[in-house]
Amino acid sequence: MKDYIEERAVEIANYIIDNSATVRQTAKQFGISKSTVHKDVTERLLQINPGLAGEARKVLDMNKSERHIRGGLATREKYLHQH
Repeated sequence: MKDYIEERAVEIANYIIDNSATVRQTAKQFGISKSTVHKDVTERLLQINPGLAGEARKVLDMNKSERHIRGGLATREKYLHQH
């Protein structure tokens, strides 16, 4: 694997952990696609640093479990501001 990809995977994981960031927020921050973020954290990082990958995975799992709540809040805000 290329060095810059390994470095990016570690940076992405640290960003997710430090900011409790979602995949979408992380992709926007790094200027890459959501699928690249996901692949870096779930596949590449496991080979580089399994401990860091586990921590990042916890944050992503938490975000996934809260996703439906954030969506509902966004919809509520949208309709509150339409009047």
